[in-house]
Amino acid sequence: ATILLLLLGLLVGLPLLRAHGVTGSAAPTPPPLPVLPVPSYAQLQWQLSEMALFLHFGPNTFTDSEWGSVRADPAVFAPSALDAGQWARAAAAGGFGRVVLTAKHHDGFCLWPSALTNYSVAASPWKGGAGDVVGELAAAARAEGIGLGLYLSPWDRHEPVYGDTVAYNEHYLGQMTELLTRYGDVEEVWLDGAKGEGKDMDYMFDAWFALIHQLQQRVVIFSDAGPDTRWVGDEAGVAGYTCWSPFNKSTVTIGHIIPEYSRCGDPFGQDWVPAECDVSIRPGWFWHASEKPKNATTLLDIYYKSVGRNCLLILNVPPNSSGLISTEDMQVLQEFTEIRQTIFSQNFAANATVTASTVRGGLGNQQFAPSNVLQESIYSYWAPEEGQSSWEMLFDLGQSASFNVIQLQEPIQMGQRVIKFRVEILVDELWQTIVEGTTIGYKRLFQFPVVEGQFLKLSIDGARADPLISFFGVFTDSFSVTYSLENHEKPSVVNSSEVIMLRTDHSFGNKSIATM
Repeated sequence: ATILLLLLGLLVGLPLLRAHGVTGSAAPTPPPLPVLPVPSYAQLQWQLSEMALFLHFGPNTFTDSEWGSVRADPAVFAPSALDAGQWARAAAAGGFGRVVLTAKHHDGFCLWPSALTNYSVAASPWKGGAGDVVGELAAAARAEGIGLGLYLSPWDRHEPVYGDTVAYNEHYLGQMTELLTRYGDVEEVWLDGAKGEGKDMDYMFDAWFALIHQLQQRVVIFSDAGPDTRWVGDEAGVAGYTCWSPFNKSTVTIGHIIPEYSRCGDPFGQDWVPAECDVSIRPGWFWHASEKPKNATTLLDIYYKSVGRNCLLILNVPPNSSGLISTEDMQVLQEFTEIRQTIFSQNFAANATVTASTVRGGLGNQQFAPSNVLQESIYSYWAPEEGQSSWEMLFDLGQSASFNVIQLQEPIQMGQRVIKFRVEILVDELWQTIVEGTTIGYKRLFQFPVVEGQFLKLSIDGARADPLISFFGVFTDSFSVTYSLENHEKPSVVNSSEVIMLRTDHSFGNKSIATM
């Protein structure tokens, strides 16, 4: 009888304890395990910056050449109005998270007063030999709140010891030390494998990488093979339609890549080495008076095919012989910025009602709720219950909208997961596929002919682990010629691997409408 009374007391008292918050509350659901590899802090900051402004500048700017020669007199370097502040302001205003300067190109001329050579700004008439382009840009970048990156060419056509492996590697490491200890934080070091013909020269890359990471804690190193970011394999600014950040660094070497592998990455890769897409606003990399910049819609197309394919875009905008970014280039940058702001400032899914087939921790768990995908941040996301083989998210935009761009993002700090997905629109009570895709990564942008509707469905048909989605956006691009609103038509067959709009799904139509 005593035991029965105790049990009765416990049963009566438990609701009271719960009401006062003493016990009974559900334990919070932890995040899912990350899927390796994952980015480092520096790699994550690099990816979040999305774009960098490349600045090719040096004697070539004044001699109308690209690679230059050892014969250019330092006296040719004489910019009359050099303003690194203008370069940094242009980058910041255009949404570029960092600037990368050719501190030394193949000609060997140093844009800082290096103690290891007499071929530098110290030997030029600019500022009476007391100038320092790297120093001025470092200060300007800090003032604008953007990062600084530096390119130090391995190939030095002026240095006498080039060709002597030990002596030149010591020389190179000495110059790298100057750059990484004089100018504060450096967020990116840009390298290539360029070599002079007829020279028996070995670059000690591992020693270089070790020194760079030793001197700069938050730096990423770019090269054909990483170690932190990789070359996408072309100079057109275009990534693979499928683009994985996982990669095997051992598969390629600097100077010897496998183009398709660099372009697409590797879903089985053991290293996190995301791709960087380089392209110049002009035909050449250095400024030439006879050349004209690409227009803003061309840059927009490159943006879709680089940033919109899980990469960082590094756009070269070379200063002219006055030391300024040319007016016509500035105009294109401004138009490019305004176009992007116009397109992505109105998200038709911003106030959507979102449901999902499952939610980690249960349908009522707000920590991983489907509505998290309406916030443009990788740090909140939808997560499904474990053990599923396919996944769906349904979106009610609230009213019918016309659009031709979809943006998807994964929380890449948890690893890159999605292998295959599709987005469908409800048209006349039938689901029709707008796009089919493979990888998402940090950001995926899809363009397609304008469609109109209120209900959308995201289906994930394959993933390396439980898929996580951090953002889903719906936009209108009226600037791109191919997919402008003027070409508005019903969903149709499109001759592209990106857009498949013919498939109709009868079996799930009514069920999905009821779920929404």
